[in-house]
Amino acid sequence: MARPEFEDLVDTFAFLDDWEERYRHVIDMGRQLPPLDESERVPATKVEGCASQVWLVPEIAGEGEDAVLHFRGESDAMIVKGLIAVLRTLYDGLTAQEARAVDAQAELGRLELQDHLSSQRSNGLKAMVARIQDIAARA
Repeated sequence: MARPEFEDLVDTFAFLDDWEERYRHVIDMGRQLPPLDESERVPATKVEGCASQVWLVPEIAGEGEDAVLHFRGESDAMIVKGLIAVLRTLYDGLTAQEARAVDAQAELGRLELQDHLSSQRSNGLKAMVARIQDIAARA
């Protein structure tokens, strides 16, 4: 089961009439993210496999299976920054165990993102999900 915030996003996408409105909504979500400090945009936080520059900064509270995952992120591309915001609605605040159990492809499929992103953006989204799953596995 997805987080309530993600369920709200699914409902919002269903309410919006067309993909252009959804695209604008994703971009607006990204604009609301606070920027990372320059010191956080380092190779250790950079996500490889994205056409644009992407950084994810994990913040883990606790240890083991019950560790709670939070992350912040930034990109130099507006739509990608929006995708980071979408992933935050899906993962942020879950325990490591819950995060590993998320079927991101199925959940994001409910938003029909795969039908409207370029192959490069889709690959970047997969790379971000893989990074979050890796963070959860190491928590």
